[in-house]
Amino acid sequence: MSVREEFQLRATILGHVQGVGFRAYVLQHAANLGLKGWVRNTYRGDVEVLAEGPRPALEKLLELLESGPRSSHIIEVKRQWDSASGQFDRFEIQRTV
Repeated sequence: MSVREEFQLRATILGHVQGVGFRAYVLQHAANLGLKGWVRNTYRGDVEVLAEGPRPALEKLLELLESGPRSSHIIEVKRQWDSASGQFDRFEIQRTV
């Protein structure tokens, strides 16, 4: 039996990313990819994502973050990889911080 290794992706998306449906876009794609974690706006005007799951699914999410929904304009996606914490049971939208 093989154990499926899971990772954590923490990403901060900078640009015109609020007020354009970005959180709903991330929620839909993360759920479709079977990922767990959250997405939220920041008071700085960025969007933050913390997602856990298999590396290929996280890399696909990262591609989607780099393109964003049609009305967004991505300047940069900062990313940090780590081991999964296993603390999440679903993917959700969190309150702005």
